[in-house]
Amino acid sequence: MELYVSDLEASAGFWGWLLGELGYEPYQRWKQGRSWKKDRFYLVLVQVEEKHRDPAYHRRKVGMNHVAFHASSREQVDCLAAELASRGTVMLYSDRYPYGGGEGHYALFCEDPDRIKVEVVAPD
Repeated sequence: MELYVSDLEASAGFWGWLLGELGYEPYQRWKQGRSWKKDRFYLVLVQVEEKHRDPAYHRRKVGMNHVAFHASSREQVDCLAAELASRGTVMLYSDRYPYGGGEGHYALFCEDPDRIKVEVVAPD
């Protein structure tokens, strides 16, 4: 998966920490991008060119709505949610946490620096 981001350093800080907690390893690094890999999946961040910054991304417009990852346990979801909140991350559906995705769906939902919705779900 490749995400074009408005601020590479801010996004790399968010994604690098979260992906590291989920078992991903840094994979590639170059002036305009970063990537992380786990098993056969990798995520790439690329700094968007200035001329392509507008219109800004929004998950409710045409395109990707959100990206989801599996946690190892409910405890991991709770720890990640607490740490993300302490880092000032915008947490979504916090009034219904941890069931913001529906009854029986134990997950956290937040926004990355570009407002892409991120979900981390616990196993059943």
